[in-house]
Amino acid sequence: MLIAGFGTYDRDRHPRTGIVLDGFRDLGDEVVELDRPLGFSTAERVEMLGKPWLAHRLATRLVRRWAQLTGDRLRLRGRRPDAVVVGYLGHFDVVLARLLFPRTTVVLDLLIFAADTASDRGVRPSAKLRLLGVLDRLAVRCSDVVLVDTQEHAVMLTPTERRKGVVVPVGAPDAWFAPEPPPAGGADGPLRVLFYGLFTPLQGAPVIGRALALLAARGADVQVTMVGGGQDLERTRELAGPDNPLVTWHEWVEPDRLPVLAREQDVCLGIFADSGKGLRVTPNKVYQGAAAGCAVVTSRTPPQERALGDDALLVAPGDADALAEALGSLAADRARVLELRRRAWARADRDFRPARVAAAVRPALTRP
Repeated sequence: MLIAGFGTYDRDRHPRTGIVLDGFRDLGDEVVELDRPLGFSTAERVEMLGKPWLAHRLATRLVRRWAQLTGDRLRLRGRRPDAVVVGYLGHFDVVLARLLFPRTTVVLDLLIFAADTASDRGVRPSAKLRLLGVLDRLAVRCSDVVLVDTQEHAVMLTPTERRKGVVVPVGAPDAWFAPEPPPAGGADGPLRVLFYGLFTPLQGAPVIGRALALLAARGADVQVTMVGGGQDLERTRELAGPDNPLVTWHEWVEPDRLPVLAREQDVCLGIFADSGKGLRVTPNKVYQGAAAGCAVVTSRTPPQERALGDDALLVAPGDADALAEALGSLAADRARVLELRRRAWARADRDFRPARVAAAVRPALTRP
């Protein structure tokens, strides 16, 4: 099959589309990527859509990228792809894909809904939120196949849209996979714990902050690395305590360095929010942490239980004490840590490789 990746997606910021396309390559398909990254973050896009005095920046850059993408179509040398995969955050790009490839199966890697993301980030019911809802519906209408990451997101499609929906786990890029499972045996030194992210509400970072304060008060033998920034960062640092000796904060780690950093840790933290979007997703970091050979500690939600089963340590959402207790217990039981690391890696190797992700998409490309 000839698969065309299409749009303004950014593999570094949002690896999901790259995972799907790499998976098709691993399955033996020919993949051509027509990709012109827009260069705006999700937060910037949402902000510009709601502020007319900023929206022109989005429109201007989008028009330029679309002109480039239209020219890039020549790289197909007149061949018609079997499917066009529009990358994540492609709500606008899928309209152009539909126009340029009117008789081709158009796959939108929707993953999550724009209106739901904006609501999670604090946008109250408004004209802005309604506009994003209309944009979600338009994007789905222009697609033949719509990829979402969990069953909880699939049911957010309308009844008439659900025939297009395919639930596909996010998975992890090949670069994240440790070459082999962690070795058996003991481990010395403090328990090494990693969290990285954009500190958005769905991640529940303040819950981690409260847990870090509890761990410090209990004298736990842990060393925590916190990477990233966003709207909940200041509150998280405040809750953790300004002089917490267990924590090192980093505003940024280069994308190609992050998998290396993860493989140096014992534990990768997932998300811990107890409402809204946090209960509907399984985040990138859970798949990536497992691939890196970390023990995964995250919240006990239906999508994460389905993704990880018994191969992770799950705690009640929103419960800082439960998180602190879980990390403290792992610090005191290194044999269990190594068991969880090996089990997480084995599940990732079996279920989260790009080829497994693409294999879940493939049947939808040939259905009537």
